[in-house]
Amino acid sequence: MKSRSVSDLSRYDRILDAAMEVLSQRGAAEATLQMIAEAASVSVGLVQHHFGSKDGLITAVDARAMTLIGAAMAHPLPDAPTDAVLEMGRRVGGLLAEHRTVVDYLARLLVDRTESGAAFFDATIAMVSVHWKQMAESGVVREDLDLVWAALNPTVLVFGGIILRHHIDRHLPESLTTPAQVLRWQESVNTLLRYGQFRN
Repeated sequence: MKSRSVSDLSRYDRILDAAMEVLSQRGAAEATLQMIAEAASVSVGLVQHHFGSKDGLITAVDARAMTLIGAAMAHPLPDAPTDAVLEMGRRVGGLLAEHRTVVDYLARLLVDRTESGAAFFDATIAMVSVHWKQMAESGVVREDLDLVWAALNPTVLVFGGIILRHHIDRHLPESLTTPAQVLRWQESVNTLLRYGQFRN
């Protein structure tokens, strides 16, 4: 594959960024290459030159979003259960604060029930399930804890916050993406999980 020049690379990245923004707002069905080209200040022909088609562009945007989210979420969680809960909250908070468009894009993937959204949700549940199973084996969680819902509940809380972020903002003094509100959200979720699922 021929390497791209610096100017081509900047246009390539600009198209990806614009596509993620447009797709997160409009969804794949409604978004057009013309909308994306206009948002990136390039021609439709240049979009097609780099990505071939709308499907090719969506595949590239999915890959970029999953890379960014994966980098933030994929590291092993701490062994201590309360530290693990805090760490998951910190990672999601970091995504909200630093990669808002990516988070909005993920929300769209989940709501539109795309293959990428389903794959990300399933991978998250698998990771969280392993963690709760390990904690159950070490005896730090309640004996009657339903391990399936132990994994689903925090995931629903996190993804629910992401999907409903714009509605949640109306009930907060400032956007959920601000450091103070992210911290407030983290503390609330962590408290709910810690006292609802761990032994006293």
